[in-house]
Amino acid sequence: MKLIRTVTALAAVASLLSACGGSSDDVGKELGLTQAQVHFIHAIPSGPNVDFYDNGKVLQPNLGYKTVTNFANIGTGQHNFGYAAVNTTTLLASNSSISNAAKGHEYTVVALPDAGFLPSIAVIDDPFDKGLLSTSARVRGFNASANAQNLDLYLVAPGTDIATVNATMPSVAFKSAVPASTQDSIYVSGGTYQLIATLPGSKTPVYKSASFNLGNNADWLVTTLPSGNALSQVVPGKIRVLVAQGGNTQTPALELPDTQ
Repeated sequence: MKLIRTVTALAAVASLLSACGGSSDDVGKELGLTQAQVHFIHAIPSGPNVDFYDNGKVLQPNLGYKTVTNFANIGTGQHNFGYAAVNTTTLLASNSSISNAAKGHEYTVVALPDAGFLPSIAVIDDPFDKGLLSTSARVRGFNASANAQNLDLYLVAPGTDIATVNATMPSVAFKSAVPASTQDSIYVSGGTYQLIATLPGSKTPVYKSASFNLGNNADWLVTTLPSGNALSQVVPGKIRVLVAQGGNTQTPALELPDTQ
C-alpha cells in the first residue's frame, strides 16, 4: 500500500510539473531516481576529432571541435573518463575523479588544452538539486579559454550597465566551473538576457553577446573558449562562448556570437 501511495504521489507531481513546463525526467533527477547522465564537450582549437571513453570503452565517438553531445546514461560506481584521437586507443588525457556516480546527477566531461596547450580534461559534477515545482532556468559557467584564465560573467537584461551590478558568475578560473563542481547550478527566471564577460576587477567587456532567450526549465553550461578556430588564431583575452544545453531540450550546442 505504501508503494502504491508513493507511486501515486510521484505521478501527481510529474503531472503538475509537466503542466508547468517541466517533465517526469526532471522529477526523477530531483528525487535521485534516474540514472546518472554524462555529456561531452570538445573544446580544443585545432584539435583532431576525438573518441570519448568511459572506463576503457568508447561512449561517444568521433567528436569535432565545439561539439557537445546529448546526455548518455551511466551506472553508479567509479568512472574513468578520457579521450583519444579517432582511430587510436592511446588516451590523450583522463580523469578518474568520479569515484561513485550518483543517481540524478549530471556530469560534463570537457576535452580542452592546458595552459601550455597540451591535452587536458575537466569533469563537472552537477547534483541537479532543483525544487520539484520550480520552472527556473539553471545556469553554470565554465572557463575553457587558456588565453583568458580568469573571467567574471554577467547574465543581465540587455543594455544593463554592469558598472552598477555584481557578476552573476564571478572569478571563473581556467578549467573550473562557477558554481564549482559538486555544487548546484544557479537559478534564474526565464526571459531575455545578455551575457557579458570581463577580466577580474574590470568592468570593461572582453565579450558581449547579443540578446537571447533563456527559457523556463533551461539547463545551460556557458563555456568560454578562445576566439578563432585554430591555436594560431588565439589572442590574449579574446573569447567566444558556447552553450551546452541539457535538461529536456536535447538540442545542439548554441554559440553566442560576440557583438563587439
